[in-house]
Amino acid sequence: MEMLLFAGVGLIALGLMLIFIEAFVPSGGVIGIAAALCAIAGVVILFRHSTMWGMIGSLTVLILGPISFIYAINLLPNTKYGRKAMGPGAEDIAQQRAEHERPHTEQRRALLDCHGTAKTALRPVGIVEIEGTRHDAIAQGGIIDEGTAVRVTSVDGLQITVRAVDSGT
Repeated sequence: MEMLLFAGVGLIALGLMLIFIEAFVPSGGVIGIAAALCAIAGVVILFRHSTMWGMIGSLTVLILGPISFIYAINLLPNTKYGRKAMGPGAEDIAQQRAEHERPHTEQRRALLDCHGTAKTALRPVGIVEIEGTRHDAIAQGGIIDEGTAVRVTSVDGLQITVRAVDSGT
């Protein structure tokens, strides 16, 4: 009779272990089904041993099963496989984007107080040419006609703001 007890507890332990493994091994649910079958078989065997052990086994499966799966899912991002499967986090993506945009932003910041020419009418957005390079720009203080001399008044990220320059300046 004690053999039924050991077999039931062993099958439940195997089921819980398989639930934990299911979170790490992509099996299409096969390991999860095997875990459920082991847990059910373990509970049935424990009920054959005694009703008390059957109830203990049922509660163990109902409580520890989800807890072990959730624990494994929370542990997954900290493993080598988990990092590879889930990809970079939001902080890593933001840092990569900032590093990618940094040269462009620094080039644009160097344009501050430079002079150029409006290649299209800025109503308020248009194209200006500064130091031989065309840039999208926003007019500050109204519409700027094509061919008007402009000066860069601010650079915010990739956005350039220009103002018309008086011909006497």
